[in-house]
Amino acid sequence: MISKLTKIIPFIVASILGINFFITSPVLADDICSNPNVSQAVKNASGCGGGGGETLDSALSSILKAIILIMGLVAVVFIIVGGVNYITSGGDATKVKKARETILYAVIGLLVCALAFAIVQFVISDILQQS
Repeated sequence: MISKLTKIIPFIVASILGINFFITSPVLADDICSNPNVSQAVKNASGCGGGGGETLDSALSSILKAIILIMGLVAVVFIIVGGVNYITSGGDATKVKKARETILYAVIGLLVCALAFAIVQFVISDILQQS
């Protein structure tokens, strides 16, 4: 059961993240700098006019948020795997214990991700912007 899940998990995560392995989509290039429908923040982040792109704190914030998001998604996947293992344990005490521990550790991991997100937000908004 676990070997089947380990083969399927990358496709589940990829589908959650919106990554498509099988169908390609055409990409139409457009000049962001001259498009009136694009906000000024996006234009500045893209390097259009005056703005030098992202600052260090916003780039660091974006990277850390992406890492924390991926860790949170992995924790949710493990909660699902633990739930499936719990359902399919068939009353076997060792399988039930292992499934409960998987769910418990995944929930703890999810809480750590949430706390990490809050800490990153605090550090970047308060400490880095004061200097």
